[in-house]
Amino acid sequence: MSDKGEVDLTGAKQNTGVWLVKVPKYLSQQWAKAAGRGEVGKLRISKNQGKAEVAFTLNEDLTAIDGSGDKRVHAPRDHPFSMQTVGGQMLAVFTETPSEHSKDKVALEGVVVQRAECRPAVNDSYMKLKRMQLEESIKPLRLSQQLDKPVTSNYKPVANHASNLEYDRKKKEEGKRARVDKQQVLDMLFSAFEKHQYYNIKDLVDITKQPVTYLKEILRDIGNYNVKGTHKNTWELRPEYRHYQVEEEKIEERL
Repeated sequence: MSDKGEVDLTGAKQNTGVWLVKVPKYLSQQWAKAAGRGEVGKLRISKNQGKAEVAFTLNEDLTAIDGSGDKRVHAPRDHPFSMQTVGGQMLAVFTETPSEHSKDKVALEGVVVQRAECRPAVNDSYMKLKRMQLEESIKPLRLSQQLDKPVTSNYKPVANHASNLEYDRKKKEEGKRARVDKQQVLDMLFSAFEKHQYYNIKDLVDITKQPVTYLKEILRDIGNYNVKGTHKNTWELRPEYRHYQVEEEKIEERL
């Protein structure tokens, strides 16, 4: 079941039942702030005409939520639960404890016996919270700001970027390669393809010392460019120019 080693199934043996509860994002954030500082609230379970009613009351110390600037609102304290059935699903809760000397420990904490959704009570505090969240969401991520003096610590403009310098270097190198007669280029290409069947354009440029655009014009007349397969992005001679294959066939006929 796990690729981290054995799973502790003590929770299954004890038949431990757990609740799977969906809570609002702001509520989980407030709980995280209170980690290790005591209780976060109280859960109240009662019955009304034989039907369970569950509600959570947030600790008053955790209701304050700060926004941008000096804005501060208070989250609602009361959160009634909307109870749901598990249905035909089999859900379980696992925990993973990191270990320095062995594999992480994975344990089954229990099987989900009840699902619920924790919803805030719609009151004045909740409406103020939603208004602040809406205002925060529509604020632009970037703002224009007038500077009194130039900023010299974060960004320094350069005369030319590395990518532009590399492009200029390649252009100069292309210019140094003077075009030779087409027949001379063909002789060099045929000589190269007698040694190997496939070449990429960079190797052919190194062999012929010709500009890339000029070399590609000649290659289109005598070669095929592979766009897929094992020899993708390489050039090879067309079948009618593969003299080495003809020689191999003649040898095979003689044998």
